[in-house]
Amino acid sequence: MALIVQKFGGSSVADTEKIMNVARRIIDRYDKGDQVVVVVSAQGDTTDRLTEKAFKIHPNPPKREMDMLLSTGEQISIALLAMAIQRLEHKSVSLTGGQVGIKTTNQYSSARIENICCDRLKSELDAGNIVIVAGFQGMDDYSNITTLGRGGSDTTAVALAAALEADVCEIYTDVDGVYTADPRIVPDARKLDTISHDEMLEMASLGARVLHNRAVELAKKYNVNLVVRSSLNNNSGTMVKEVSNMEKMVVKGVAHDYDTAQINVMGVKDEPGMAYRLFRLLADANINVDIIVQGEVKDKKRDISFTVAQHNLEETVAIIESNKEELGIKEFTYSSDVAKVSVIGAGMAENAGIAALMFETLAQEGINIIMITTSEIKISCLIKPNEVEKAVRAIHDKFCLGQE
Repeated sequence: MALIVQKFGGSSVADTEKIMNVARRIIDRYDKGDQVVVVVSAQGDTTDRLTEKAFKIHPNPPKREMDMLLSTGEQISIALLAMAIQRLEHKSVSLTGGQVGIKTTNQYSSARIENICCDRLKSELDAGNIVIVAGFQGMDDYSNITTLGRGGSDTTAVALAAALEADVCEIYTDVDGVYTADPRIVPDARKLDTISHDEMLEMASLGARVLHNRAVELAKKYNVNLVVRSSLNNNSGTMVKEVSNMEKMVVKGVAHDYDTAQINVMGVKDEPGMAYRLFRLLADANINVDIIVQGEVKDKKRDISFTVAQHNLEETVAIIESNKEELGIKEFTYSSDVAKVSVIGAGMAENAGIAALMFETLAQEGINIIMITTSEIKISCLIKPNEVEKAVRAIHDKFCLGQE
């Protein structure tokens, strides 16, 4: 008997028919003799609709109340799915994050899981129940409901798999697995059979929407067997594991991300600690910074350019504006008219010329590069949003990602 954690996204439980299909799929696994824990997201666009309602009531709704509101989406899903399983004459129980014992920090809208008490889960499993858990949520030390931020249900599933020492964590989506590029942009993109944790982490961080980077980080840290599969068929999916065959494919995939904004800070004093003070302010506001480029010194001052997610742009601008004099910033500009395209592959570390080939490809397409950042397994370029699809297709063709 194996212990399986399965996660189904909002599109998989969007209506009654899909909920019943998911229930049958879960029961098929249970009837093979396995214990099953299922993590579920809110149905379809429920979270968006709840958010829209909140902003109609309050132009800047308190984060605590937003967590209270948004957590109801998952609670609807788990109750309906548990009912569907019971209708099919199997034992099931639905549990919120707090009832499961998921303890988090009290950072509303982006809480972090601190620990999970599995006593209730194990008790329900031992009683023969299929346990349906609300993803995306937990509870802080003061019994406040918290949410885990973007991709929170993926994070919940992997965290539960780690805490329970599950045999496998299966993430079900509306695609067959992880592809070499977005199939909607590149029709001949190929599904990968395997991908390493590091490669998947970069792809998730750089715009691939199949898995969230926090979930991949947890899977790597706790050595969780992770599989990305389709909820619409029985195909094998993509295995995310520590070791991947990287010699056949130097570049594993092309990712893109429209959720990017660029900030240019000019005239920062060239003295120790200035960059620290700027980015510490952003870190304290829980704003992640991606690409950073620091210019050369001119008249004892330098320019710094960096990127953040578009949804953090307004807050970033406010922080810089209110601390401009203290930081000695002469002026700053910002733009959301940018996007990011990246190539990822663990084999890149051992193969020279990948960057040159990528830059050559963009040049041949007449695409100007605004900013560049690199690591051992990824190269990212900031370009204009209207050139992203052309860039992704050209790069995918150049690296022959359609073939093993």
